Amino acid sequence: MKILSWNVRGLGNPRTIYRLRQTLKTHTPQMVFFMETKINKIQMERVRRRCGFINGIDVDPNGSRGGLCLTWKGNVSIMLQSFSKRHIDVLVDDQNNGQQWRFTGFYGSPYAQDRDESWNLLKSLRRNEELPWLVCGDFNEIMYGFQKKGGIPREERRMEAFRNALEDYRLMNVGYSGNWFNWEKRNLPKTNIRECLDRGVANVNYMSMFPEATIQHLVHSTSDHCPLLITTNKEESRSS
Repeated sequence: MKILSWNVRGLGNPRTIYRLRQTLKTHTPQMVFFMETKINKIQMERVRRRCGFINGIDVDPNGSRGGLCLTWKGNVSIMLQSFSKRHIDVLVDDQNNGQQWRFTGFYGSPYAQDRDESWNLLKSLRRNEELPWLVCGDFNEIMYGFQKKGGIPREERRMEAFRNALEDYRLMNVGYSGNWFNWEKRNLPKTNIRECLDRGVANVNYMSMFPEATIQHLVHSTSDHCPLLITTNKEESRSS
């Protein structure tokens, strides 16, 4: 299976939708998680259908901020578990191996003072530890200082809180290929800031179920975030 996770920074622009359709056509994901759609559920449904995705779970933004969507093709079986302004949690019946696993699309708060709230949400989602579990999205935090270039260095206690949260919930990085940084604040060269904010993390049972799973940081042009393309086996990765 292929899954695309992308902080799109708004889907109200026709040019953005055109580029989105091109990305989906090129990489053919069966499931897509969008963050910061910045459009209401009715508008998001129209965008989904224009992109060839009938099924979806849409979460309204708060005014002009936020907004989530998880959408999937008809040959994928999805069962909604819970959702909020910061996450969509589902069970996936994988027809390739006949097994069930969890996918959580996660959008961490962009505000430093609300980081604990994000990690507490992640904690509340940790249940049924035997089930393979993949969490993917924009966590709005880095794990180590070298995952940021430019700007004010990140406070160690903030990075440590993020690392501790992942360790406590037994989630490990899936790894990636492509550009090192997946978010960029496009300023002048002297004030440019780049960080690794988007990632996929999973428990050991997911890693055992999909030992060939990979994540690619794709090239982007309409958002300051790279799309993440998750593939669960090498054959699909080669075909993208």
